[in-house]
Amino acid sequence: MSSNRKFLSLAGLLVLAGCGFTPLYGGDDGADVQRQLEQVKIANIPERPGQLLHEALEAQMQRQGSPTQQLYVLNVSYVITPEEIGVQADTSVSRERFNARATWSLAPIGAPAQALASGQAVTSDALNIINQQYFAQSQETGTVNQQLADQIAAQITQQVSVYFKTHPAAPAPG
Repeated sequence: MSSNRKFLSLAGLLVLAGCGFTPLYGGDDGADVQRQLEQVKIANIPERPGQLLHEALEAQMQRQGSPTQQLYVLNVSYVITPEEIGVQADTSVSRERFNARATWSLAPIGAPAQALASGQAVTSDALNIINQQYFAQSQETGTVNQQLADQIAAQITQQVSVYFKTHPAAPAPG
């Protein structure tokens, strides 16, 4: 049975290689993509959920710390909309869904009106609302906001990485 799995895995890899599949962060192109990600300045995103998203984007894009050379600016509009989904017979709510949507654009620094790429990221999460103290409810909401920010940041980072993979930067003079 295990030899069949190995054969199928190898066959799958050969099919992917034959159709032109390359990993997003693999090889020399992957290093170039990461280098370009580290040159992105992330513009301010207002409100506390925006701060969480900003931090998550920094963590995923700027793995070496703050960019030393900023060539791009990433502008993000971020909204979280709560939705009551567990409405009881007495009209109390027992579950709430949080829908997060971000619209982003990537532009060269100095020419913010000339977007190089843009896109959207969408996700949702939910929590049960039970009779508990305000502090505990606030902690749970904070956790949901952090999870939403992490998921949205991952989607935006992937979309920007795809742009950089398909539009490599000119090699540095040297």
